[in-house]
Amino acid sequence: MPDQPDTDTKTPDPDRLTDAMAGIAERSQRLVADFLARQHDAAGEAASQLDPLNIGGAFFEMTARLMADPVRMFDSQMSLWRDHLTLWQNTGARMMGQDVPPLVEADEGDRRFKDEAWRDNEVFDYIKQSYLLTARWLQSTAGGVDGLDRASARKVDFYTRQFVDALSPSNFILTNPEVLRATMESGGENLVLGLGNLLDDLGRGKGSLDIRMTDEDAFDVGVNIAVSPGKVVFRNQLMELIQYAPTTDKVLKRPLLIITPWINKFYILDLRPENSLIKWMVDQGHTVFVTSWVNPDEKLAAKTFGDYMVEGPLAALDAIALATGESEINAVGYCIGGTLLACALAHMAAHGDRRVKTATFFATMVDFSEPGELGVFIDEQQLTALEKRMNERGYLEGNDMGRAFNMMRGSDLTWSFVVNNYLLGKDPFPFDLLYWNSDSTRMPAAMHSFYLRQMYLENKLAEPGGLSLAGTPIDLTKIETPAYIVAAQEDHIAPWKSTYAATGLYSGPSRFVLAASGHIAGIVNPPAGKKYCHWTNARTPATPDDWLAGATQKDGSWWPDWDRWLKKRSGKARVAARTPGSGNLKAICDAPGEYVMVRSD
Repeated sequence: MPDQPDTDTKTPDPDRLTDAMAGIAERSQRLVADFLARQHDAAGEAASQLDPLNIGGAFFEMTARLMADPVRMFDSQMSLWRDHLTLWQNTGARMMGQDVPPLVEADEGDRRFKDEAWRDNEVFDYIKQSYLLTARWLQSTAGGVDGLDRASARKVDFYTRQFVDALSPSNFILTNPEVLRATMESGGENLVLGLGNLLDDLGRGKGSLDIRMTDEDAFDVGVNIAVSPGKVVFRNQLMELIQYAPTTDKVLKRPLLIITPWINKFYILDLRPENSLIKWMVDQGHTVFVTSWVNPDEKLAAKTFGDYMVEGPLAALDAIALATGESEINAVGYCIGGTLLACALAHMAAHGDRRVKTATFFATMVDFSEPGELGVFIDEQQLTALEKRMNERGYLEGNDMGRAFNMMRGSDLTWSFVVNNYLLGKDPFPFDLLYWNSDSTRMPAAMHSFYLRQMYLENKLAEPGGLSLAGTPIDLTKIETPAYIVAAQEDHIAPWKSTYAATGLYSGPSRFVLAASGHIAGIVNPPAGKKYCHWTNARTPATPDDWLAGATQKDGSWWPDWDRWLKKRSGKARVAARTPGSGNLKAICDAPGEYVMVRSD
């Protein structure tokens, strides 16, 4: 009798599977009951939520224009048919032992198809190429429709990509070789564990899928992230001001204020000592102050964008003067914090206030005429629906905005975790950046409505006097402060060509620097990591394309370039290092403070 072939398949433990399935059944019953109760409560609002993202009109218009040109549609379909016929022939030739180059290949960084079976196995190679051909056809067909207005075209392109990403064969059990292999090796235990993970995420999201992206138990704010030593030296309703402890005997006379975004928490700039921008700037001899914003609830619903300016950077300037005795500072703004800084500088210019001597903007938009993919979520219908929800609660839930950001990188921030958590049955890897990403914050209703309407929808900030804050018309052209503007090449939130528009709005001298990578990694790029290059150009021509054509690529981080720029404009004076709480502002508590500890869930 011939020997039986070796196999790696595993016979599942029936007792273990029974216990697991019993637990899953119990949780499922509870979740279904909760879900039905919520549906009953929300039944009256169902009609208004049939198309909450307002995408139906855009796709209807696209379809109508496609059908109006049947010849072009026929040619497009024939092209797809010919591609699939060629692929079928190529696959047959491969099965006969011939060496046939692929008809279409995934992008170099596409991690969905990293498993060798996608390349080495003829069947999975055929599935992959068939998907890539169809995806390319769908996106080119939808994106090639003439006559769509810009907003509709952007919406069609964005949601077509979401559809294409969702249909990737890597997202399904029977067409993912890695999942099939894990299922055979574990006797299906991966799928049982994955179902448990799915139910956990549904339970945490109260019926909505709240995908766990990292091991949240692995991190503790103030213990192993956000650990740079310092003190909270000032606090009001919206902000705690943190002063960081020096690491040098002498420091620059002029302090540095970093205005962080309040859409997420400040410690993206202080995740770990080795990638902390805050620590690095302290080590270079700067006295660093950072805003840590409150996580607002319904009691702060009426707080406005003007309140954020008055109680944020303007209050911080007064506090820093008390803490250090210095009235002149260097200021930094990141993302919406940079937008707030620009508003504050224009407000100060209108009142003859020149305390900010240099201004640095990280990934900041002040002209919103080309908002990139975020513009997909901002139109009158969507804003009206959003304002209704915000006004009922008094704030925007933190995870509402997080979902929009995640959709812009669906393959990386959604579907990769679907495969890992639910199909492979694995727990997510501990990752500090994704922990920070999940530590969302709420937005006061009045502030967020003003920001989305006046800036994103109507682009009033770029218009001199187009909006007023704290009773003062805001005119960015009145800003004469020397500006260092850094953008990120692959930024989906603040597209670099949109951020470049600031060079034509501010009246003072500006230096524009382009970092490789995206909204976070392009900014949080420590020199010791030796990652991600950057581009510099001493000139700021009229267009971003002209700027890039004359730019020089340089290896590594842009942080040293920025530090040199700051020190050149800060004078040679050095003073004894300042201990937080030793000035006229006494320490309230240790960094990272209390506001950062308030979670939205």
